[in-house]
Amino acid sequence: MKDATLLATARKIAEIVIATLREGNKLLIVGNGGSAADAQHIAAEIMGRYKQDRRPHAAIALTTDTSALTAIGNDYGFEQVFARQVAGLGRRGDALLALSTSGRSPNILAALGTARQHGLVTIGFTGSKGETLRPLCDHLLVAPSDDTAIIQQVHLAVAHGVCEAVEQAMTRETGKK
Repeated sequence: MKDATLLATARKIAEIVIATLREGNKLLIVGNGGSAADAQHIAAEIMGRYKQDRRPHAAIALTTDTSALTAIGNDYGFEQVFARQVAGLGRRGDALLALSTSGRSPNILAALGTARQHGLVTIGFTGSKGETLRPLCDHLLVAPSDDTAIIQQVHLAVAHGVCEAVEQAMTRETGKK
């Protein structure tokens, strides 16, 4: 919490997510393993509620549709499970949040590349060895660790901060919960 660069990046990402949702666009979220669970958690906080009742905002974890995941994986390969969904669901002005502790997952890299091609804002969350994401991300948050559990803890703490910022900003603007 004393890492000034990490905090500045987290604030910028919160601003980007708020701007995306404010414009009526959506947040798409991807990740593998524990990061897939975190993607679902974050989407639920944005769509449902974080701490207070308020109107929902468009957030979709692309990790949850088993029919899409298995069909795409079978027909196009696991590397394309998120990219195909980004191509089908993503629109210019949307944002893609890609969670990858290693920064090397082929399906995450493919999703970011597709998001770029379709005009989405790309946001990456990774660990200290995940710099391979940087060229594909408009904004990259690097957890200062190479330990998966610690990286995921940092990602979730930052994500909760983003959810808090979204909730405060959007509730303030609408004047209602």
